[in-house]
Amino acid sequence: MSQSLANIVVHLVFSTKERRPLLRDEERGQLHAYITGILKNHDSPLIEINSIRDHIHILFAQSKNHAPAKIVEQVKSSSSGWIKAQHACYTDFAWQTGYGEFSVSPMHVAAVRGYIRNQAEHHKQEDFQTEYRRFCEKNDKPLEERYAWD
Repeated sequence: MSQSLANIVVHLVFSTKERRPLLRDEERGQLHAYITGILKNHDSPLIEINSIRDHIHILFAQSKNHAPAKIVEQVKSSSSGWIKAQHACYTDFAWQTGYGEFSVSPMHVAAVRGYIRNQAEHHKQEDFQTEYRRFCEKNDKPLEERYAWD
């Protein structure tokens, strides 16, 4: 077969270092747009993105031409550098070292989009760590607590 096709939808989740509540509403839209551009440059179109003060959710169609870890590395390192230049309050900004990357079935994309859009409401009832533990359990990925929370 000479044609190569892929339909890989990914739900990427990571927090600020030490889950510090640093992400301000003032930069949120621009941060999301910046990350959208990074993904576009990696042939990985954004489907949905949202963040709250201490973490971000990104749903995208992963490119067949770029390694998943390289895409995540670029999203995190480039966006960290960008946000540090936005305001003095971000001088010490960093994303956590790790991340969660979960596959999404095409039939569940709409539900995941809705979940990501509803982050502010959702996190009135559940903190990031509880949410992340639940994602890992739901995706049958054991969480090593001692490595998860930097």
